Amino acid sequence: MALYVSSACFCGFSQKRVERVRAVASEGFAALKTEEEKVKLGNSDLKVTKLGIGAWSWGDTLYWNNFEWDDRKIKGAKGAFDASIDLGINWFDTAEIYGSRLSLGAINSETLLGRFIKERKERDPEVEVVVATKFAALPWRFGRQSVITALKESLCHLGLSSVDLYQLHWPGVWGNEGYIDGLGDAVEMGLVKTVGVSNYNEKRLCEAYEKLKKRGIPLASNQVNYSLIYRLPEENGVKAACDELGVTLIAYCPLAQVSLHPSWILKLCALTGKYTPGNPPTGPRGLIYTPEFLKELQPLLNRIKEIGQNYDKSPTQVVLNWLISQGNVVPIPGAKNEQQAKEFAGALGWRLTDDEIKKLRSLASETKPVIGLPFENL
Repeated sequence: MALYVSSACFCGFSQKRVERVRAVASEGFAALKTEEEKVKLGNSDLKVTKLGIGAWSWGDTLYWNNFEWDDRKIKGAKGAFDASIDLGINWFDTAEIYGSRLSLGAINSETLLGRFIKERKERDPEVEVVVATKFAALPWRFGRQSVITALKESLCHLGLSSVDLYQLHWPGVWGNEGYIDGLGDAVEMGLVKTVGVSNYNEKRLCEAYEKLKKRGIPLASNQVNYSLIYRLPEENGVKAACDELGVTLIAYCPLAQVSLHPSWILKLCALTGKYTPGNPPTGPRGLIYTPEFLKELQPLLNRIKEIGQNYDKSPTQVVLNWLISQGNVVPIPGAKNEQQAKEFAGALGWRLTDDEIKKLRSLASETKPVIGLPFENL
């Protein structure tokens, strides 16, 4: 659990739909409170729920929130935080670059998360919140000390004396050995409980694992883009390497909501059924998620919906449960508001059958692969 310290250095659901989500979440409440719904991150001692909450959108005005951040959206993010805690999901993933100062009107995601933790602890001093954040491997950052310097700034934003998981956000163009050394230093200095990487391919993952192992420090996780219709980690050896080494795969974009267009990062929750061949997305998103692609995806979406009806679960809950059922995978969907957080909680406390898991994989394999993010090729 990250220790909070007082600090002055803080640098469209319908009503029917909302009520159904609330009912599903309430049914799973007791299950989320048990140790059965928690797993260790890799070979570390850190235990987290089988699903975490991503805070990429919190405070951001570049990729999310239609280029603006206001009080209504702050209230939504706070609602997502509190609802998650109430339902037993107590770990959150952020990063120093989320809500970048380069974006007009943005608020740093770490600062928002720290504020939410502080306010919650004022009401409930015993609440445990697991915090994960990330180091940006920017080209002008060199050596192990750059990791420690950035970490201390993140702690300042968060108002914490330490974090539970500190990750390298992506491999650097150079200087990666120094970054790994910095992760080890952070553990030995007591600034972090455990460490991980993100967007690391198989070769880089193994190198980081071995380098930390020499210091007696486990590499806890590798956070990568992974979903039912984006299974590159299975194809490029990353998932197998994680399983073999005992490194937890943290799945970002688990609802397939991010893909890449040559000129822009695109957002689409492709697996939730939001868009159909007759209702494709507009703007640049439509260049990839065309009516033809969505028509190709329809058999999979129909099967997801059918399975969900059998369990009284939404398509979102089904696809998140599919990821959890892969083993050694912890998805971190991004929650913008209370309703989304409650829906995500409904992905826990139950499990798809082996036949359902195989059928969804088979149908997903018949669709054209989506394009991933550039970090994966570094």
